[in-house]
Amino acid sequence: MHNTKPQRNGIWTLNRYSYGALIGAAIGLTAGLLALLLVVAGPIVAFGALFGLMAGLYILSNISAALYGVIFITALLPFGTLPFKIAITPTFLDIALGVFVLVYAMQWMTGRRQGFKLTPIHAFVALYAMWLLLAFALGLRFAPPTSTVLRQFAETLLSIAMVFILGDLVRDQQTLRRLVIASMLAVGTQAFVAIVFYVLPDQTAEEILVRLARFGYPNGGVIRFINDDPAGIERAIGTWVDPNAFGGVLAITAAMVAPQLFARKPVLPYRWLTAGILGVIVLALALTFSRASMLAIGTSILVIGLFPSYRKYLVMLGLALVLVLALPQTRSYIELFIQAFTGADRSTQMRLGEYGDSLELISRNPITGVGFTGTPDIDLYTNVASMYLIMANQIGLVGVAIYALMIIAILIYGLRARQLVYGIPELEPIHLGYNAALVAASVNAVADLYFFRLDFQASIFTFWMVIALAIASSRLALEARELTVAKAI
Repeated sequence: MHNTKPQRNGIWTLNRYSYGALIGAAIGLTAGLLALLLVVAGPIVAFGALFGLMAGLYILSNISAALYGVIFITALLPFGTLPFKIAITPTFLDIALGVFVLVYAMQWMTGRRQGFKLTPIHAFVALYAMWLLLAFALGLRFAPPTSTVLRQFAETLLSIAMVFILGDLVRDQQTLRRLVIASMLAVGTQAFVAIVFYVLPDQTAEEILVRLARFGYPNGGVIRFINDDPAGIERAIGTWVDPNAFGGVLAITAAMVAPQLFARKPVLPYRWLTAGILGVIVLALALTFSRASMLAIGTSILVIGLFPSYRKYLVMLGLALVLVLALPQTRSYIELFIQAFTGADRSTQMRLGEYGDSLELISRNPITGVGFTGTPDIDLYTNVASMYLIMANQIGLVGVAIYALMIIAILIYGLRARQLVYGIPELEPIHLGYNAALVAASVNAVADLYFFRLDFQASIFTFWMVIALAIASSRLALEARELTVAKAI
């Protein structure tokens, strides 16, 4: 029996028996590879590879799924890497972002996407990105870049590029609404995991977390304590490794979610579910004992409470302050803040020392900084527990000024849209939430550096996603107003 049908237009076509043989061979080959992977790498890696392949095929056909994948990986496995090396060892976030950008580019190449969306604010973002490139290039005179620094700097530029990509991608309120839900669920899940690890015995939590070592996580000493003292108070970390970086992401997410609790039309149909997610996030934030993050969420809630529809938050904030001052269980928190403002604890004293060294470095290189690859003097270093100081160290005071102008422009753009967005009940809490999240990030950055430090790419991506969606929500409000005026005419 022949395995081919007659030639048609010069091409041999397969009959049904040949199709069956090919499908059987493909199934057999897949099963064989899966069995080999089970033997060589174990069931967890094999299942992960199979699930990843299936998810990857679906994501390549759906840009929303690709973006949700980036959000969930950022929240749940922010430092995860492939368990094997391909020239370099890419992180899961690298792969997810790469796939997302590829799917987005394919939409342009196939003509499915047209008319790039921009706002005047994007000019400030582009100027900031160009200054980063200039500072990086000028910094090469102090030290050559390593492959890790090159990769991380490229990742940072990609995160900044998301301001343009997401700004173009978000063209309607429904897309923005779904992104809020995805962020709530992803970070809420991570917050719940962090609380579970916190209440588990330290040894049990450590044994579970070190299993992530094959994916680039530490293989010991994972559980964190205040002042790194195992006899002291434990700090919640989830799978974020660092409690301060984790606290910063929780703070900006809580600020984003907070307006949903009293919104006229929240993104979730049940307020109790919104309250539950917000409560879990705030509880996990409190357990990180990150003072900068607690100040950040307090400031953003205060800002939200200044708007008429959200005055209840002022009452809640006052009540929370009274409880913190009155309850004996919160005494350790009060002591931590007192120590911070008086410089009495070791971590604050170390930060003050870093601030002094940073000012010395800035005085020597005030305009463009020293870049990202090294310092001109061996006695100076760039890492300092303040995003604004590390920025001044690496990109100079001019770079900090450009950044400040960008943030001010975003907030002014948001205030302009705020005058219009109240008439759009679906968009109003989302718009306020993203702008409040930007306020939280700005306050958190005073005493933490994770939204700028190159080796914390998950924090950097989260920060620039907040900027992208704050701009996009303002643009949608302004476009809705223009459409209303056009219809009236």
